[in-house]
Amino acid sequence: MIKLTIPGEPVAKARPRVTKFGAYTPEKTKNYETLVKELFIIEHGQVLLEGELHINIKAYFKIPNSTSKKKKALMLDKSIRPTKKPDVDNIMKCVTDALNEIAYQDDKQIVSAGIEKYYSDEPRVEIEIKEM
Repeated sequence: MIKLTIPGEPVAKARPRVTKFGAYTPEKTKNYETLVKELFIIEHGQVLLEGELHINIKAYFKIPNSTSKKKKALMLDKSIRPTKKPDVDNIMKCVTDALNEIAYQDDKQIVSAGIEKYYSDEPRVEIEIKEM
């Protein structure tokens, strides 16, 4: 099993932008995917898991400053969960695309997945990948 934690607010895979000069990936998405790749290589090298894979992603969002103490306690207790953007599928897409050819040959190897959103004082994305 491989574990990786990406510090900072979770970022969704943004749609490619099309201009008269062609299509391009937005800068925020490109920067986040680069961060995921760099952190993975620093921690694990280039592993390339094989066969069928399961991925589990937990996205932790920063608690807004305007939140009351009572509501903050419920958020930290996981009783209140984020229903805001980004969507879970776009978070997963950003992470799985970034790990192509680094953690596994291609994200088509992922046959099972779980993703959850939470609040935390430390925004981050926790990733676990295991061969089935």
